[in-house]
Amino acid sequence: MNTDSFALRHIGPRRSDLPEMLKTIGVESLDQLMFETVPDDIIMKRDLDLDVAMTEQEYLEHITEMAEKNKVFKTYIGLGYYPTNIPPVIQRNILENPGWYTAYTPYQAEIAQGRLEALLNFQTMVSDLTGMELANASLLDESTAAAEAMSLLFAVRSREQKKNNAVKFFVSEEVLPQTLSVLKTRALPIGVEIVVGNHKEFDFSEGFYGVLLQYPGRTGNVHSFKDFIAQANHSNIKVAVAADILSLVKLEAPGQFGADVVVGTTQRFGIPLGYGGPHAAYFATREEFKRHIPGRIIGVTKDLDGNRALRMALQTREQHIKRDRATSNICTAQVLLAVMAGMYAVYNGPEGLQDIADKVHNTTATLANALEELGLYQMNDTYFDTIAIKTDATKIKYIAEAKNINFYYPDEETVSIAVNETTTLKDLNKIVAVFVEATNKKVIKVSEIIKGNAIPAEAARKTKFLTNEVFNSYHSETELMRYIKKLERKDLSLNHSMIPLGSCTMKLNAAAEMLPLSDPQWGNIHPFVPIEQAEGYQQVLKKLEDQLTEITGFAATSLQPNSGAQGEYAGLMVIRAYHESRGEANRNICLIPSSAHGTNPASAVMAGMKVVVTKAGDNGNIDVDDLREKAEKHKDNLAALMVTYPSTHGVYESAIKEITSIIHQYGGQVYMDGANMNAQVGLTNPGNIGADVCHLNLHKTFSIPHGGGGPGVGPICVAKQLVPFLPTNPIVKTGGEKGISAISAAPFGSSLVCLISYAYIRMLGVSGLKRATQFAILNANYIKERLKGHYETLYSGERNRAAHELIVDCRPFKEHGVEVTDIAKRLIDYGFHSPTVSFPVTGTLMIEPTESESKEELDRFCDAMIAIRMEIDSVSKENTNNVLKNAPHTLRMLTDDVWDFPYSRKEAAYPLAYVGENKFWPTVRRVDEAYGDRNLVCTCEPIEAFMEEA
Repeated sequence: MNTDSFALRHIGPRRSDLPEMLKTIGVESLDQLMFETVPDDIIMKRDLDLDVAMTEQEYLEHITEMAEKNKVFKTYIGLGYYPTNIPPVIQRNILENPGWYTAYTPYQAEIAQGRLEALLNFQTMVSDLTGMELANASLLDESTAAAEAMSLLFAVRSREQKKNNAVKFFVSEEVLPQTLSVLKTRALPIGVEIVVGNHKEFDFSEGFYGVLLQYPGRTGNVHSFKDFIAQANHSNIKVAVAADILSLVKLEAPGQFGADVVVGTTQRFGIPLGYGGPHAAYFATREEFKRHIPGRIIGVTKDLDGNRALRMALQTREQHIKRDRATSNICTAQVLLAVMAGMYAVYNGPEGLQDIADKVHNTTATLANALEELGLYQMNDTYFDTIAIKTDATKIKYIAEAKNINFYYPDEETVSIAVNETTTLKDLNKIVAVFVEATNKKVIKVSEIIKGNAIPAEAARKTKFLTNEVFNSYHSETELMRYIKKLERKDLSLNHSMIPLGSCTMKLNAAAEMLPLSDPQWGNIHPFVPIEQAEGYQQVLKKLEDQLTEITGFAATSLQPNSGAQGEYAGLMVIRAYHESRGEANRNICLIPSSAHGTNPASAVMAGMKVVVTKAGDNGNIDVDDLREKAEKHKDNLAALMVTYPSTHGVYESAIKEITSIIHQYGGQVYMDGANMNAQVGLTNPGNIGADVCHLNLHKTFSIPHGGGGPGVGPICVAKQLVPFLPTNPIVKTGGEKGISAISAAPFGSSLVCLISYAYIRMLGVSGLKRATQFAILNANYIKERLKGHYETLYSGERNRAAHELIVDCRPFKEHGVEVTDIAKRLIDYGFHSPTVSFPVTGTLMIEPTESESKEELDRFCDAMIAIRMEIDSVSKENTNNVLKNAPHTLRMLTDDVWDFPYSRKEAAYPLAYVGENKFWPTVRRVDEAYGDRNLVCTCEPIEAFMEEA
């Protein structure tokens, strides 16, 4: 037993477990299982060319050496990114706590009430500060949130605007440069025409349907948009405002001026810079647009006993079951970061935020005053935290960087300085010293912070915010620590038991992978610093790109997409650019199998493609004849095939090479969805099966934690012909020579969490990565055989083997009156999160154990599933008062004086012996989804108040 081996710690089953597991499956060896599972013609003929595996200690020493190559300057660049004080109580109890970072998206509301409450706090905070009726539970970054606003306003155009083909979207010249780049990317395929200009000169002509304003502007100016928005409303032109969240403490809420959408980032609410992410964006709008709002919304409802409960609202819309009519995608949340930002507001409260905002503004005013005393011209008549100095920018840059200071230089004659909450009096004097040296003036000593008054009276905030009790109760560390723990106890995460979700790959997020995230040498780097200041990041990110390129069998990788859905979109946009470069812009047909992820058609439509669905055969595989027929039919316009491999049905389709060759024969490119890459690494790869581009879910296969629904990273890996078209960034050079404009705000996406995947690959090495894949397949097939005779596996490979996941059919149980949801809820009583419900086939459970789970845990899960199967046999359709329909059972039910159920308390709460050793109690009974959607409440107001009003 090599105790230095990370693979030993990561992979669950012990060597001594292997004989029994193989015997249960019916094979002699792991190699035989691989032979019977993976088609021989796609097996890699060589090992991956990667570095030798490191031990955990070697890796931690290595990553510390890499961190020391980063230069952490005092940074005043701004542009939507600010150094911030991360409250240690939040860092220790949320960011570094597996109870929070290993949770899954809260689809099973009964075991996610803590996270749901934290997200409701976030939504309430955003609604209060923006003055809007409705906010979602976070988006990816400010730039993509602005693009979502552009798309939403396009979707809700009036009938007259659609008739008159109003497709122009005005963007203020003061919008952040990275936002403008992302807007251009998203506007192109949906037919929106972007017009950039000075908002003071906008003519409100009929061709425009919407406007995006920046509040405050890119270099700091604060404009009062009240009259502008009033005129836009009069002209039936809708207005989106990108607003700095901290400035809204002092600036009037855009909603008060009549804005239709308000977007931004909450990064400066206690989230590390992390060289660009992950950070939680926000999106707030009017309630009338609730059916169009992107991402997830947390809402208030009630449970079976009428008690207040929370859940994701409008889930049908959120899942985008409309598929090929979708305008957005579901993989758009940054839950862990939203929880942190919401807790920052809880911890500081309205008075604390006011104090922070006042300090920032007063510090800025003090700096402006000192520089004006030097005789310098400060350009901004109004500002919150950013001033602009007219001077020799090249000279200032040279002196500032010599003093370890970064400013932003919009042009050769302007220096922009963005103050933040960490800026001290000492820092101010260092900034002033730069300009003293540049101007050869007498040294000025700033001795005190003066009171600022650079916010125009008509834009000053007059409305209250954060009046709810939660924002006025937990201002000591003791109280906040207990509040965080109270919420954590309501959630079932990987630190309690296995989360066997098919397609979501909830594997171990190793502590050694996570530790560097708390290192300020990684956390305090702005994404737009000069490249030489981020040498550690550059080396690690380049190495990660090379690792992923090797693993996928492709030619290059872009880390920019910061979610799986963003990766899908980026891959298709790169394919689109490739066809256009060849004079084949007409190629716009995307073939998608009927079994595909719901995000696939949504991404295709967003990329301006027309979806043509291909059939599946009775065995769940792609109908090759139907695919060939449709590829030939659309050969003149065929752009791409989107295919998941192994398939969404958990099968390695043996015809995959034939499928990809058909697409190439008719001029298309093959996009492979990397959701199931955990069944490929080290055995085969997308390049080997004939794909041209794939996205990878680093938050699945490569061990970044789900964080309750984000952070995620969805890089794309591409074949040689697509390399020139990889996405770029307007500030930091990245991407291909003919690269598409930006997909995300930061040049390398969510760089901070990319350290996790880098660690995963460095510590597993070639043999560890391959073994992880083999054990993922082993564990899935072990579950399949253990459940045999109790549940039917819906699809299997040609030799009756599953890939890394399997689908069990629960539809026959309807004759007992039992739905698949009943099984999902009953599993909670056994201490497990449900597998994926009704995807990709209605009435089924899709199970993926991952390689990290031990045989003991697999057995506990199988025992629970078998026990539930016996319970199904004992109930009838006529009697709904049974242990399945009443699940999950809460502690309140079990301790009530009255027990009106035809089964025992023990049967309800402790159905198997192991449950008593580690019982998880849901805090609410089954939630009423329909009630919550009929009575949409998405802020912290108690449901009783809403019910009385209704």
